Amino acid sequence: MRAAPARRRVAPPVTVAGADVLVVGYFSAKEKDFVARMDAAAAELAARGARVVGRFVQRRGVSAGGVRKMASPYSSRTVLGSGKVREVAAAREATAADVVVFVRDLTEFQQHALAEILGCPAVSLSGILVAD
Repeated sequence: MRAAPARRRVAPPVTVAGADVLVVGYFSAKEKDFVARMDAAAAELAARGARVVGRFVQRRGVSAGGVRKMASPYSSRTVLGSGKVREVAAAREATAADVVVFVRDLTEFQQHALAEILGCPAVSLSGILVAD
């Protein structure tokens, strides 16, 4: 007898209306408009009823060593560097944020890994915008 295939967990859709939200952006050093993109993300979330309680930016390629790797995330598991993940996790705990919204798209694997680390849902902004 063959074992039944493992069921994939599908996360329920996340709503931000009435939620305290942290916004996280990951940008290469070449992207000079990252502040405007963060402002636009916060405005989109506020328009959907979220309260933005913190913002974090991880930049890649600012140092000479990072320039070669600008297109790649720091970590395929979390997108961010370990120090930035700890910083976001500490802010999530301090603010009791309900959701962490990433300006960049996250894979399902990254969403699960980040949710486990952060203790709340971690979602892509594009997923929030599509859900409405």
